Amino acid sequence: MPRVKGGFVARRRRKKILKLAKGYFGSKSTIFRTANEQVMRSLRYAYRDRKKKKSEFRKLWIQRINAAAKLNGTKYSTLIHGLALANVQVNRKMLADIAVHQPEDFTAYVKLANAALSGNLPKVEKVAPKKEVKKVETVTEAVDYSKMLVKELKALASEKGIEGADKMLKAELVEVLSK
Repeated sequence: MPRVKGGFVARRRRKKILKLAKGYFGSKSTIFRTANEQVMRSLRYAYRDRKKKKSEFRKLWIQRINAAAKLNGTKYSTLIHGLALANVQVNRKMLADIAVHQPEDFTAYVKLANAALSGNLPKVEKVAPKKEVKKVETVTEAVDYSKMLVKELKALASEKGIEGADKMLKAELVEVLSK
């Protein structure tokens, strides 16, 4: 069998891996085999940590909410339960942001949650949405048939029951329809 050399395709593939390995320590950035191993491992770590980042941020938000809740004399779990009872739909990311940047608003959330837990919620009247009644106005507008296409004119004429409309010229159709 003849010997097959990789040529420029293999060189391109190796250069692509070495470019990804730029900045790695020691031979991991210069030797293809060790660079390839490290790049493959690094890509696995990157994929895993993109998923893990979401849970880490959720943990951070919960810690911030808990710290602010303790400053207001309650716990995280009772705060979240109270907000659920009060039908407050605010996610943990926004609640943590409010806790850090607007402590007085967070205090209002805590008071609302405590009121919901004790059963002293202010009663909110449910207002039924008003049904919109569409008024249909029958206004006969003067239609300019001369600006319409012949195809549209023939369709209108057939709707109105005009016989022989498919054989008429545009000027004849305009004259018949405008009557």
